[in-house]
Amino acid sequence: MSAYPFTLLILLLIVVLQVWMMGRVARQRGRSGINAPTMTGDAELERAIRVHMNTIEQLGQFLPALLVCAAYMGDMTSAGFGLLWLLGRVWYALGYQQAAAKRSNGFLLTFGALALAWLFGAYGLLMAMIK
Repeated sequence: MSAYPFTLLILLLIVVLQVWMMGRVARQRGRSGINAPTMTGDAELERAIRVHMNTIEQLGQFLPALLVCAAYMGDMTSAGFGLLWLLGRVWYALGYQQAAAKRSNGFLLTFGALALAWLFGAYGLLMAMIK
């Protein structure tokens, strides 16, 4: 049995989020008639691609912070930040798909969750190192 079931659930939900975003890009490619590897030519496709790419960019920062937070601050704390991050990404995606100007609130929630996971994880790690 895992010591981090809720954090691991968040990781699985992040996979679901990525598949959902991938599907949105594919659907918009179909609607616009723009095949890969072309990335431009339709504003809605460009926004769908940007949402997906920005989320992939965020994962490189968020996943290590989430896992360090889980290890040193506990499963529920880490999962809570993970849930906030997921909600922020969905809010970001839905807003950005309407218009680029509508992405800010979701981005701020995502960034806040990332910052908190990093700060809590770094604090826990530092405390463990100086004991």
